[in-house]
Amino acid sequence: MNTELKAAVTVSEMSRMVGLSRARMYQLMGKAFPMPSRDGAGRPYFDEDQQRTILEVRRRNCGVDGKPILFYAPRTSIAPSRTSKRRSKPKPIVKAQHTEIADGVRALGLVTTDVQVSAAIKESFPDGIESVDSGEVIRTVFLSIQRKN
Repeated sequence: MNTELKAAVTVSEMSRMVGLSRARMYQLMGKAFPMPSRDGAGRPYFDEDQQRTILEVRRRNCGVDGKPILFYAPRTSIAPSRTSKRRSKPKPIVKAQHTEIADGVRALGLVTTDVQVSAAIKESFPDGIESVDSGEVIRTVFLSIQRKN
């Protein structure tokens, strides 16, 4: 936990200092933590004394109301990166019309996935299927997948 005190901190800053989410801070204000002061515009903030009190409550697990309070393990002080170091392969995009074709292929008795259908359409119809009859597309996809199995 960061114990460097400022003249005033926002609820978000205080929640980071004690390792809690902002929502949890709001739950505990007025019960285990003191209510924040308000500036001229009505924005909540914690002065140095309130910061010390909150840090002490967090350290001792005893609220300002005198009741014990339990906390989960503290959050990390540095927010984790939103991007993963390991990038997974992008999933193929299956268009809604491909789902209809996949259902048609399955109705013919072939067990298949939407991904297989999408790949077969891409392979058999490189220029797209917009101008092709759906029955012809279903037949061609069925035969393509059946040959591969």
